[in-house]
Amino acid sequence: MKLNQISDNAGSTKDRKRVGRGIGSGTGKTAGRGVKGQKSRSGVSLLGFEGGQMPLYRRLPKRGFTNIFAKQFAIYNLDDLQKFVDSKKIDVKAVVNAASLREAGLLKGRYDGIRILARGEIKAKLNIEAAGASKAAQEAIEKAGGKITIVEVKAAKAETKDAE
Repeated sequence: MKLNQISDNAGSTKDRKRVGRGIGSGTGKTAGRGVKGQKSRSGVSLLGFEGGQMPLYRRLPKRGFTNIFAKQFAIYNLDDLQKFVDSKKIDVKAVVNAASLREAGLLKGRYDGIRILARGEIKAKLNIEAAGASKAAQEAIEKAGGKITIVEVKAAKAETKDAE
């Protein structure tokens, strides 16, 4: 089987109904919306409306918040690091940190640092600089003969202009 031979089962998908395409189509003119009124107009949303009753989204209490200062870490497991070493994407002798992973094309996006977790095994002796690591991951890295250094993540400073 090849990718260009894959298709859905017969009858599993239906074509989208094209509305407002002339009287002969059966869904011309008002396009199946009836005549006049709020629901015939564009841009209307009645999804939360319950006929005047207090809607569910207003009956339920608000909970929690989003911390806008929370740091985002890229998470790597030990088996990921071993896979990178095996495929020669990272150099065993070099320091493994966010910058080196980004340079190797293994870290994309905006992260404040990397965090190492303990899934899998690691056999390579790596010198790792990370923003955090689990205790089990630290033990496994040191057992393999490597070294892990926890580095402090600096908060991004807001640039301010001095009023003169």
